[in-house]
Amino acid sequence: MSAVHVAETAGLNIEMIFKTLVARGDKTGIIMAVIGGGDELDLKALARASGNKSVEMIALKELLPLTGYVRGGCSPLGAKKNYPVFVDGRALTQEKISVSAGQRGMQLVLSPQDLIRAANATVADLTAK
Repeated sequence: MSAVHVAETAGLNIEMIFKTLVARGDKTGIIMAVIGGGDELDLKALARASGNKSVEMIALKELLPLTGYVRGGCSPLGAKKNYPVFVDGRALTQEKISVSAGQRGMQLVLSPQDLIRAANATVADLTAK
């Protein structure tokens, strides 16, 4: 489900919609990145933020076994394991953000600070400029 579709369906501003992407670092293993729904992840920025030399997106077939979530329903909270979470700094410009609640079509609306606290996340610039 695209960020635009989520925004329209939920009646939310597109700026509030954030997606969770799952990557693998060469040093840290699995990590999660939370970025704006219309933004593109900068893998080099994620590598720097996470202490890796390089990171790559996981294969789609790995998503469910690693996280317990399907594509379009991946949440930064409640995955099978406590993976490191990195939230793009642009989230802090919003009073509330919306992330997947763990199922396609279900969104969790909360303050960026509450997400950061709940996920024990690190804030970093993660998107291509």
